[in-house]
Amino acid sequence: MDIKKILLPVDFPNTSLPVIHQAATLARRFHSEIVALHVVTRESRLAGVPESASDLAHWNMLADIVQGAQKKGDPSLGPQLDGIAIQPVLASGDPAQAIVEAAQAQQADLIMMPSHGYTFNRFLLGSEAADVTSGIECPVWTSAYAEASLSPAQSAQEFAVRNILCAIDFTAHSDITVSWAARMAREFDAHLTLAHATPHVGIWSAGGTYVNPRLKAELVEDADRQMEKLQQNRDIKAKILIGSGDVSEVLSQAAEQTKADLLVNECYPYGGNLRLHGFGVISAVPIPVLSV
Repeated sequence: MDIKKILLPVDFPNTSLPVIHQAATLARRFHSEIVALHVVTRESRLAGVPESASDLAHWNMLADIVQGAQKKGDPSLGPQLDGIAIQPVLASGDPAQAIVEAAQAQQADLIMMPSHGYTFNRFLLGSEAADVTSGIECPVWTSAYAEASLSPAQSAQEFAVRNILCAIDFTAHSDITVSWAARMAREFDAHLTLAHATPHVGIWSAGGTYVNPRLKAELVEDADRQMEKLQQNRDIKAKILIGSGDVSEVLSQAAEQTKADLLVNECYPYGGNLRLHGFGVISAVPIPVLSV
């Protein structure tokens, strides 16, 4: 795991300030370059983004972002971006395809984007997204789904990672997910918790739902054994939380219980998995989600 280059898609006029702050924090921590990508749309043109190729070539995207942050009461963004290598990139066409092409061309190690807005919807929720994103293997960091309700003062607060929750589903990809979570925990000196949601063990009958306690105990014991094996393989020691039932609900409760600042989710971002399952998790937890 090495984050040398971060791809940061930005919308106009509704630029997400929290995710830019988070990208700056990671870029400083990992000495990364940020590739700020804007896909020009009708909405951004109406907001003042130049239309002609010559005007676009001279448009200072970063200056407009910083100026917009100041107008929203966030004067800290400019100083936080100072000293970070930032490459502005402009594209046109379908946002999802533009993100994929930029990730491939730039050899991005991580995509960071807000979990709302036109670009996000086209990238993760659009009908074509699963097809166009199947060609790259790059984790996706989505800023908190509730970020739209943050005040400028809250947006400007330095992003801190003190507690990390890592969701494991015991697949062939689990080891990589744990590796990402453990590396983040080491870099930020954060507490790490591994979480797993076992299947719902309720049995429906005419009298209601009956929970089979023996089956539930067996599932929890098996999950606990697999958790211990994962920790041994990665030479880490973490707290373990095992719940039962709906994955999004279990992880939401676990995030609240552990006061997590970041959820590392074993949800491979491409091939449609993030659209079909991960979006429910992203919507359920009010913290950034790193889908690996």
